[in-house]
Amino acid sequence: MTVPREMPEKWPRVRGPGGAEEERRVRANAREYNEKFQYASNCIKTSKYNIVTFLPVNLFEQFQEVANTYFLFLLILQLIPQISSLSWFTTIVPLVLVLTITAVKDATDDYFRHKSDNQVNNRQSQVLISGVLRQEQWMNVRVGDIIKLENNQFVAADLLLLSSSEPHGLCYIETAELDGETNMKVRQAIPVTSELGDTSKLALFDGEVICEPPNNKLDKFGGTLYWKENKYPLSNQNMLLRGCVLRNTEWCFGLVIFAGPDTKLMQNSGRTKFKRTSIDRLMNTLVLWIFGFLVCMGVILAIGNAIWEHEVGVCFQIYLPWDEGVHSAFFSGFLSFWSYIIILNTVVPISLYVSVEVIRLGHSYFINWDKKMYCAKRRTPAEARTTTLNEELGQVEYIFSDKTGTLTQNIMVFSKCSVNGHSYGDVQDVLGHKAELGERPEPVDFSFNPLADPRFQFWDPSLLEAVKLGDPHVHEFFRLLSLCHTVMSEEKSEGELFYKAQSPDEGALVTAARNFGFVFRSRTPKTITVHELGRAITYQLLAILDFNNIRKRMSVIVRSPEGKIRLYCKGADTILLERLHPTNQDLTNVTTDHLNEYAGEGLRTLVLAYKDLEESYYEDWSERLHRASGAPEAREDRLARLYDEVEHDMMLLGATAIEDKLQQGVPETIAILTLANIKIWVLTGDKQETAVNIGYSCKMLTDDMTEVFVITGHTVLEVREELRKAREKMMDASRSMGNGFSYQEKLSSTKLTSVLEAIAGEYALVINGHSLAHALEADMEVEFLETACACKAVICCRVTPLQKAQVVELVKKYKKAVTLAIGDGANDVSMIKTAHIGVGISGQEGIQAVLASDYSFSQFKFLQRLLLVHGRWSYLRMCKFLCYFFYKNFAFTMVHFWFGFFCGFSAQTVYDQYFITLYNIVYTSLPVLAMGVFDQDVPEQRSMEYPKLYEPGQLNLLFNKREFFICIAQGIYTSVLMFFIPYGVFADATRDDGAQLADYQSFAVTVATSLVIVVSVQIGLDTGFWTAINHFFIWGSLAAYFAILFAMHSDGLFQMFPNQFRFVGNAQNTLAQPTVWLTIALTTVVCVMPVVAFRFLKLDLKPELSDTVRYTQLVRKKQKTQHRCMRRVGRVGSRRSGYAFSHQEGFGELIMSGKNMRLSSLALSGFAARPSASWIETLRKKKGGEGSTACSPSGAADKTLKV
Repeated sequence: MTVPREMPEKWPRVRGPGGAEEERRVRANAREYNEKFQYASNCIKTSKYNIVTFLPVNLFEQFQEVANTYFLFLLILQLIPQISSLSWFTTIVPLVLVLTITAVKDATDDYFRHKSDNQVNNRQSQVLISGVLRQEQWMNVRVGDIIKLENNQFVAADLLLLSSSEPHGLCYIETAELDGETNMKVRQAIPVTSELGDTSKLALFDGEVICEPPNNKLDKFGGTLYWKENKYPLSNQNMLLRGCVLRNTEWCFGLVIFAGPDTKLMQNSGRTKFKRTSIDRLMNTLVLWIFGFLVCMGVILAIGNAIWEHEVGVCFQIYLPWDEGVHSAFFSGFLSFWSYIIILNTVVPISLYVSVEVIRLGHSYFINWDKKMYCAKRRTPAEARTTTLNEELGQVEYIFSDKTGTLTQNIMVFSKCSVNGHSYGDVQDVLGHKAELGERPEPVDFSFNPLADPRFQFWDPSLLEAVKLGDPHVHEFFRLLSLCHTVMSEEKSEGELFYKAQSPDEGALVTAARNFGFVFRSRTPKTITVHELGRAITYQLLAILDFNNIRKRMSVIVRSPEGKIRLYCKGADTILLERLHPTNQDLTNVTTDHLNEYAGEGLRTLVLAYKDLEESYYEDWSERLHRASGAPEAREDRLARLYDEVEHDMMLLGATAIEDKLQQGVPETIAILTLANIKIWVLTGDKQETAVNIGYSCKMLTDDMTEVFVITGHTVLEVREELRKAREKMMDASRSMGNGFSYQEKLSSTKLTSVLEAIAGEYALVINGHSLAHALEADMEVEFLETACACKAVICCRVTPLQKAQVVELVKKYKKAVTLAIGDGANDVSMIKTAHIGVGISGQEGIQAVLASDYSFSQFKFLQRLLLVHGRWSYLRMCKFLCYFFYKNFAFTMVHFWFGFFCGFSAQTVYDQYFITLYNIVYTSLPVLAMGVFDQDVPEQRSMEYPKLYEPGQLNLLFNKREFFICIAQGIYTSVLMFFIPYGVFADATRDDGAQLADYQSFAVTVATSLVIVVSVQIGLDTGFWTAINHFFIWGSLAAYFAILFAMHSDGLFQMFPNQFRFVGNAQNTLAQPTVWLTIALTTVVCVMPVVAFRFLKLDLKPELSDTVRYTQLVRKKQKTQHRCMRRVGRVGSRRSGYAFSHQEGFGELIMSGKNMRLSSLALSGFAARPSASWIETLRKKKGGEGSTACSPSGAADKTLKV
């Protein structure tokens, strides 16, 4: 290879000091040269283990969990005979069970990963080796190889396109596996290599590429090809990325630049940040507290042992000598401490973590199986892509939503336009007047155009008349639409055109031009062919200045057949209007009025402009563009400056307005979520007027709102002043309100992080992207957040993807609230990943949002079901599960503590060691799992009708530190009765034959049986929704307990294992005594009755909203039954059966009390903007510690709630 002069003689380092690759250097057809850089091979490996490493690596990973390490530590302690009073299997059986279940799950996942890897690595590819094409497996492809691809084949690695079967080195690819977009995209070889079409020429190709190191940027590539003493700039348009599929191209050749793990596809498959729920974090804290409590109990009992041995035990040394090696009471206490740590360890059962994962898995399957969240039109079910966040769906306070494709359908329709100051598109009646709402005449007839799209409809015939009359401005308008785009055209049969657009907007604009007679027919890399009113005209395409989120505009430079060079540009009004020639001022004013009118109707607008270029200027500009394209550094900045230079002093043509209709059910969904006290923020790239209008359409904004604040400042000082004025207005309005609103009382809530959140009235905030950039600065972000959080609705317009993520991060940083982000496009990915919960809409913009999300479905309206039904139930079930789990384990374990005071603190266990082993994994595991998976307080219909039911999750009322201590107290209370009632009875009781009843083994069986029965009755009380599975598990567990108990105390097992089963015949003898059963019954009643009494009084005096809902449901059922009975009596004549309900006690008091928070159909149709204050608001104040009895829901109105 001949090195050009510009190329350095001495190569710079390829790898930096830390081993990181600084740049990549690849020479074609030179494996030996490329191998010295040690580039990765094309073999991919997504699996974690192999047969040899699975066991050690998996165990190492599992013991990263603190709980597993803790139980391993206990197992080691149990192997020390001096301190262990339990057999090793009491810990090893549950530990091995947990480790095995996890290992099997990990092995299964990894098996499928291995299978997928092998399938991909063994795909065949044609590689050019020594001038001959050979079939090679993908794993054997190397950097620098030249590969031949054929139509419909996957691209094996990241390739530089060298040549193809299409003219000018073009090829078409589908990138669905990369970004989810199914439309075709075009790639082009650089002209110098596009002629290398046969293997003989390619075998002699020895060009060298110097480019960027491997990275995950799918839309960017920078490099230079050095060949034959020349250098050629390379961009993303010259690259074929792994994962793409070659379409509509017979063959192409490519040079491998990145292989295997270095490809952009694999670089983007990094692990997503692991999200943990607030309950997970709380549970970890509580487990540490429990461990501290365990240590305290161990210390108390160890001190007791040392004192007892010193004071009492010394007297029994003759027949109860100390163990070998124990020479003092102090050392005996030390050993006793470790013995009690082993015995009492069940306060933190290992089965807790497994049970939590099983419950979450069940909840995820319920979401996946929900037919009411299945979209038949797209055949898309809802999908829980993670199992760790289900209960957090029941605690969401802030929703951040994209607009286009999320709230709207993202199916664009060309609706209106403004051309040379004239607005077209209003629906007109037969007299030419603007039609009234609901009146719609016949659509415009496009039959004159054989290439028109039959699905396109337009209602204003005057635009078509202007085209037919030859209006030059209208012709130029549609000429621009037919030329300025990146749409690909496919003609399957003569006249049957199919457009493949990168965005629905582009497709709608090109289709509009097509129907009005300017038909985009085909393109090559250098030409665009358009049929203008039936006449084929080919324009020379000189340059495409492509769209991006920063430029917000797109331009093309074309040469007409007459030789005139013209730039056509379309883009956002905020960008384009400031780039117009000063002579356009009058037309700009008229067009701006039209733009505001369109935006007020919720339409998406674009401005169109053009500019004629002199030949000499274009030649100079083109030369500078070519040099900038080949610049090794700051290439994009140089190109941006050149684009900016040429896109100035343009002439205004007009504007387009595209309708993007709301998705079905969006207004209802937002209304219901708002009633659930969820704040919805819309973050959109659309202009302010469009976003505000959509806000009104979907009832986020209402005319009843006190005020809508609009922040449009361009400087830091302006934005700060506007935010300050907004806060002052809200504060003044709150002070002036005296109609029952207690300002000071609301301020008492610790939940409020700002005085502003206690304001009265309903406000909304609308802020533009340039203002938001200032508002998000470190010294103003808190002011912005306080102002925004005081508002019912927030709309951020013209925001970038980065700003979306910054807004979410801001709320996460300062608010102790769960956030959810929902979007459908690649520009929403950062927001989705930043929020606590990310939801992807599988819509028109590909599946990148879905791939980055935690949950996905196809319609925004399914969000209310995901949160109000699945989320609320998941939170409720998990909380009830945890409360019961901690209760049953404290009730089980604390009996050992009390027994310690009566056995000389000798670490003697109360129960048989087999009972200790099986208690958590057999006797009590399945009932609590059934409750955690299936329980519900109210049916799903009521969850949707009463959105206020959602608020306890937001306030974290069902499981918190207070609830935890209540569960612990109940467990300790149960353990006290469980021990002392049998202990007191057995002190003086006798058997039927007169013999003494009291012995250790009988006492153990009595206490164990009482415990299993009490916890089974307790879970029966806790279960709110009974299924056959609940019945089977609860009563089946009781039956299993007795079956195993009698089996283990049988003669057969004793004869086989006399050292292990020492309780021979004990169960039969003990449970045959009536005294024992009376003791068990007494213990059960005394343990359970306070719980029953407390719940009855709470239901009667201070019911929760869910109790109210269940009561009203019960009343309705009774009234329906009575109503049916009355009809059966045969009362004929009058049909005023609507009054039947009023013959019973009505709901007047309930309605006046504000407790019936059902969202009626009337409320849904009217979307009342101000729901009345509810009991939950009082609960919010009480969370702050200053609840007022006047606001309590336990007033006279609740007397109707007695059951």
